[in-house]
Amino acid sequence: MIITEQKPWKDLLDSLKGYAKIFLVGCGECATTCKTGGEDELLKMKGQLEAHGKTVLGMCIPGAPCVAAQIKTELAKNMKLLRQAEAVLVLACGLGTQSVKDNDRLGLVVLPGCNTLFGAVMDARGNFYEKCSLCGECVLDVTAGICPITLCPKGLLNGPCGGMDKGKCEVDKERDCAWVLIYKELEKRKKLDELKKIQKPKDFKKATKPHNLIMAK
Repeated sequence: MIITEQKPWKDLLDSLKGYAKIFLVGCGECATTCKTGGEDELLKMKGQLEAHGKTVLGMCIPGAPCVAAQIKTELAKNMKLLRQAEAVLVLACGLGTQSVKDNDRLGLVVLPGCNTLFGAVMDARGNFYEKCSLCGECVLDVTAGICPITLCPKGLLNGPCGGMDKGKCEVDKERDCAWVLIYKELEKRKKLDELKKIQKPKDFKKATKPHNLIMAK
Protein backbone atom coordinates (compact mmCIF):
# COMPACT_ATOMS: atom_id res chain seq x y z
CA MET A 1 0.00 0.00 0.00
CA ILE A 2 1.41 3.40 -1.03
CA ILE A 3 0.36 6.11 1.41
CA THR A 4 -0.39 9.60 0.10
CA GLU A 5 -1.78 12.89 1.33
CA GLN A 6 -3.38 15.53 -0.82
CA LYS A 7 -1.17 18.51 -1.49
CA PRO A 8 -2.03 21.75 0.34
CA TRP A 9 -4.74 23.65 -1.53
CA LYS A 10 -2.48 26.66 -2.15
CA ASP A 11 0.19 24.46 -3.70
CA LEU A 12 -2.38 22.84 -5.97
CA LEU A 13 -3.68 26.18 -7.18
CA ASP A 14 -0.15 27.41 -7.79
CA SER A 15 0.67 24.35 -9.91
CA LEU A 16 -2.54 24.84 -11.93
CA LYS A 17 -1.93 28.54 -12.55
CA GLY A 18 -2.40 29.24 -16.24
CA TYR A 19 -4.45 26.09 -16.86
CA ALA A 20 -8.22 26.52 -17.05
CA LYS A 21 -9.42 23.17 -18.41
CA ILE A 22 -8.54 20.27 -16.14
CA PHE A 23 -9.02 16.50 -16.32
CA LEU A 24 -8.84 14.52 -13.08
CA VAL A 25 -7.34 11.04 -12.61
CA GLY A 26 -7.75 9.07 -9.38
CA CYS A 27 -6.68 5.66 -8.15
CA GLY A 28 -8.99 2.78 -7.32
CA GLU A 29 -6.55 1.09 -4.98
CA CYS A 30 -4.10 2.85 -2.64
CA ALA A 31 -5.36 6.43 -2.97
CA THR A 32 -8.97 5.30 -2.63
CA THR A 33 -8.07 3.43 0.56
CA CYS A 34 -6.14 6.47 1.88
CA LYS A 35 -9.10 8.71 0.97
CA THR A 36 -6.90 10.91 -1.19
CA GLY A 37 -7.89 9.88 -4.72
CA GLY A 38 -11.13 7.91 -4.75
CA GLU A 39 -14.49 8.92 -6.21
CA ASP A 40 -15.48 11.09 -3.24
CA GLU A 41 -12.17 12.93 -3.29
CA LEU A 42 -12.33 13.54 -7.05
CA LEU A 43 -15.85 14.92 -6.79
CA LYS A 44 -14.80 17.21 -3.94
CA MET A 45 -11.76 18.35 -5.92
CA LYS A 46 -13.99 19.04 -8.92
CA GLY A 47 -16.20 21.30 -6.81
CA GLN A 48 -13.24 23.15 -5.31
CA LEU A 49 -11.60 23.73 -8.68
CA GLU A 50 -14.80 24.94 -10.28
CA ALA A 51 -15.36 27.31 -7.36
CA HIS A 52 -11.98 28.83 -8.27
CA GLY A 53 -12.87 29.33 -11.91
CA LYS A 54 -11.47 26.11 -13.37
CA THR A 55 -13.39 23.88 -15.75
CA VAL A 56 -13.20 20.19 -14.91
CA LEU A 57 -13.85 18.41 -18.20
CA GLY A 58 -14.06 14.92 -16.73
CA MET A 59 -12.43 12.32 -14.53
CA CYS A 60 -11.51 8.67 -14.40
CA ILE A 61 -10.44 6.25 -11.69
CA PRO A 62 -8.38 3.35 -13.03
CA GLY A 63 -7.99 0.43 -10.66
CA ALA A 64 -4.27 1.14 -10.47
CA PRO A 65 -2.91 4.03 -12.56
CA CYS A 66 0.64 2.71 -12.04
CA VAL A 67 -0.28 -0.25 -14.30
CA ALA A 68 0.17 0.91 -17.89
CA ALA A 69 -2.60 -1.26 -19.36
CA GLN A 70 -5.17 0.13 -16.91
CA ILE A 71 -4.36 3.81 -17.37
CA LYS A 72 -4.10 3.41 -21.15
CA THR A 73 -7.62 1.96 -21.22
CA GLU A 74 -9.05 4.80 -19.13
CA LEU A 75 -7.27 7.50 -21.12
CA ALA A 76 -8.52 5.96 -24.38
CA LYS A 77 -12.11 6.01 -23.07
CA ASN A 78 -11.79 9.71 -22.32
CA MET A 79 -9.77 10.79 -25.35
CA LYS A 80 -12.40 13.27 -26.59
CA LEU A 81 -12.36 15.14 -23.26
CA LEU A 82 -8.59 14.90 -22.93
CA ARG A 83 -8.13 16.58 -26.32
CA GLN A 84 -9.80 19.66 -24.82
CA ALA A 85 -7.80 19.58 -21.58
CA GLU A 86 -4.86 21.81 -20.75
CA ALA A 87 -3.66 19.79 -17.77
CA VAL A 88 -4.26 16.49 -16.00
CA LEU A 89 -4.33 16.51 -12.20
CA VAL A 90 -3.55 13.07 -10.75
CA LEU A 91 -4.80 12.23 -7.26
CA ALA A 92 -2.53 9.23 -6.75
CA CYS A 93 1.04 8.50 -5.70
CA GLY A 94 4.08 9.63 -7.63
CA LEU A 95 4.14 6.29 -9.42
CA GLY A 96 0.60 6.82 -10.68
CA THR A 97 1.36 10.38 -11.75
CA GLN A 98 4.41 9.33 -13.74
CA SER A 99 2.53 6.42 -15.27
CA VAL A 100 -0.16 8.82 -16.52
CA LYS A 101 2.55 11.00 -18.05
CA ASP A 102 4.29 8.02 -19.66
CA ASN A 103 1.08 6.71 -21.20
CA ASP A 104 -0.49 10.01 -22.31
CA ARG A 105 -0.35 10.16 -26.10
CA LEU A 106 -1.36 13.83 -26.26
CA GLY A 107 1.64 15.29 -24.44
CA LEU A 108 -0.52 17.01 -21.84
CA VAL A 109 0.79 18.69 -18.71
CA VAL A 110 0.46 16.06 -15.95
CA LEU A 111 0.51 17.36 -12.37
CA PRO A 112 0.52 15.60 -8.99
CA GLY A 113 -2.37 16.24 -6.64
CA CYS A 114 -0.84 14.26 -3.79
CA ASN A 115 2.39 13.91 -1.87
CA THR A 116 3.71 10.34 -1.63
CA LEU A 117 4.62 9.48 1.95
CA PHE A 118 5.57 5.80 2.41
CA GLY A 119 4.75 2.17 1.73
CA ALA A 120 2.71 0.56 4.49
CA VAL A 121 0.74 -2.36 5.79
CA MET A 122 -2.83 -1.77 6.90
CA ASP A 123 -4.25 -3.25 10.08
CA ALA A 124 -7.79 -4.54 10.60
CA ARG A 125 -8.95 -1.11 11.76
CA GLY A 126 -7.69 0.66 8.66
CA ASN A 127 -4.56 2.23 10.16
CA PHE A 128 -1.34 2.39 8.14
CA TYR A 129 2.14 1.45 9.37
CA GLU A 130 5.47 1.70 7.57
CA LYS A 131 7.33 -1.56 8.13
CA CYS A 132 9.61 -1.95 5.10
CA SER A 133 12.19 0.39 3.58
CA LEU A 134 12.47 -1.52 0.28
CA CYS A 135 16.23 -1.70 0.88
CA GLY A 136 16.95 -4.57 -1.51
CA GLU A 137 18.63 -6.75 1.11
CA CYS A 138 16.03 -8.23 3.47
CA VAL A 139 17.10 -9.32 6.97
CA LEU A 140 13.71 -10.44 8.26
CA ASP A 141 14.87 -14.06 8.31
CA VAL A 142 17.38 -13.28 11.07
CA THR A 143 15.41 -10.57 12.89
CA ALA A 144 12.25 -12.58 13.58
CA GLY A 145 10.21 -10.83 10.89
CA ILE A 146 10.79 -7.37 12.42
CA CYS A 147 12.66 -4.88 10.22
CA PRO A 148 15.35 -2.93 12.10
CA ILE A 149 16.14 -0.88 9.01
CA THR A 150 12.67 0.67 9.15
CA LEU A 151 11.62 0.44 12.79
CA CYS A 152 14.95 1.59 14.24
CA PRO A 153 15.54 5.30 13.43
CA LYS A 154 19.26 4.54 13.15
CA GLY A 155 18.77 1.42 11.03
CA LEU A 156 21.02 -0.63 13.31
CA LEU A 157 21.77 -4.20 12.22
CA ASN A 158 23.39 -5.67 15.34
CA GLY A 159 21.39 -4.78 18.40
CA PRO A 160 20.19 -1.64 20.14
CA CYS A 161 22.13 1.58 20.62
CA GLY A 162 23.26 2.84 24.00
CA GLY A 163 20.31 5.22 24.15
CA MET A 164 17.69 2.50 24.56
CA ASP A 165 15.99 2.94 27.93
CA LYS A 166 13.60 0.45 29.53
CA GLY A 167 12.74 -0.98 26.15
CA LYS A 168 11.98 2.39 24.58
CA CYS A 169 13.69 4.17 21.69
CA GLU A 170 16.15 7.00 22.34
CA VAL A 171 14.67 9.03 19.49
CA ASP A 172 11.02 8.58 20.51
CA LYS A 173 10.30 7.61 24.10
CA GLU A 174 6.81 6.44 23.12
CA ARG A 175 8.18 3.94 20.61
CA ASP A 176 9.35 0.44 21.48
CA CYS A 177 12.99 -0.20 20.61
CA ALA A 178 13.04 -2.36 17.48
CA TRP A 179 15.81 -4.53 18.87
CA VAL A 180 13.95 -5.17 22.11
CA LEU A 181 11.02 -6.36 20.00
CA ILE A 182 13.37 -8.57 17.99
CA TYR A 183 14.92 -9.98 21.17
CA LYS A 184 11.52 -10.83 22.66
CA GLU A 185 10.37 -12.51 19.47
CA LEU A 186 13.56 -14.58 19.15
CA GLU A 187 13.31 -15.50 22.84
CA LYS A 188 9.78 -16.72 22.28
CA ARG A 189 10.98 -18.87 19.39
CA LYS A 190 14.00 -20.10 21.40
CA LYS A 191 16.25 -18.61 18.74
CA LEU A 192 18.33 -16.17 20.77
CA ASP A 193 21.50 -17.68 19.28
CA GLU A 194 20.61 -15.77 16.11
CA LEU A 195 21.72 -12.60 17.88
CA LYS A 196 25.28 -13.90 18.06
CA LYS A 197 25.57 -13.73 14.29
CA ILE A 198 27.15 -10.44 13.28
CA GLN A 199 25.37 -8.89 10.34
CA LYS A 200 27.64 -7.40 7.70
CA PRO A 201 27.14 -3.79 6.63
CA LYS A 202 24.40 -3.48 4.05
CA ASP A 203 25.31 -3.42 0.39
CA PHE A 204 23.88 -0.02 -0.44
CA LYS A 205 24.45 -0.59 -4.15
CA LYS A 206 21.32 -2.73 -3.99
CA ALA A 207 19.37 0.33 -2.95
CA THR A 208 20.78 2.52 -5.72
CA LYS A 209 17.97 4.17 -7.67
CA PRO A 210 16.27 3.96 -10.07
CA HIS A 211 15.54 0.22 -10.11
CA ASN A 212 14.33 -1.72 -13.12
CA LEU A 213 13.01 -5.26 -13.48
CA ILE A 214 12.69 -6.15 -17.15
CA MET A 215 10.23 -9.01 -17.57
CA ALA A 216 9.68 -8.78 -21.31
CA LYS A 217 12.19 -8.34 -24.14
